[in-house]
Amino acid sequence: MRRLLLLRHAKSDRPAGVPDIDRPLDARGREAAPRMGAYLASEGLQPDLALVSPAKRTRETWEAVAASLGAVPAQIVETIYEAPPASLLEAVRAAPDSAETLILVGHNPGMEALADRLVGAGPRAARSRLAQGFPTAALAVIEFDAESWGAIDGDGRLERFVRPKDLSPDLTD
Repeated sequence: MRRLLLLRHAKSDRPAGVPDIDRPLDARGREAAPRMGAYLASEGLQPDLALVSPAKRTRETWEAVAASLGAVPAQIVETIYEAPPASLLEAVRAAPDSAETLILVGHNPGMEALADRLVGAGPRAARSRLAQGFPTAALAVIEFDAESWGAIDGDGRLERFVRPKDLSPDLTD
């Protein structure tokens, strides 16, 4: 079984004169990202490998999430930055098969479109939340009965979809 964790970057700031790729997290993002990391740790959703967009906001999100997870190898993947779903899927399919659980930290609209493409089944409540959009710092957990990452496609099962507002504010306490 393969487990793909799709994590959209946390809420970012838009400082004047700062290029998009260099936008940092804002206060809300700096609060949500560690809560999502604590959630992943508490639920045993430990990735074997992280694929992260080179944008500052995705790298900051991953750093805050990873602080709760311990040592997780991470790769900055240039093609994830503002990528369409086909490019995101290509990055996932290229992941080493030694990683059974993979986390992809990226951007919308690509993340939402990729989740839509990959999910073929799953609990109605999770699919309903996903259908409402993929907000910042949201997490989709998709499972595949596949021997390799190269074999995954639209036959995934959405195991859960979690938004920051679904989490208890004191999760990191």
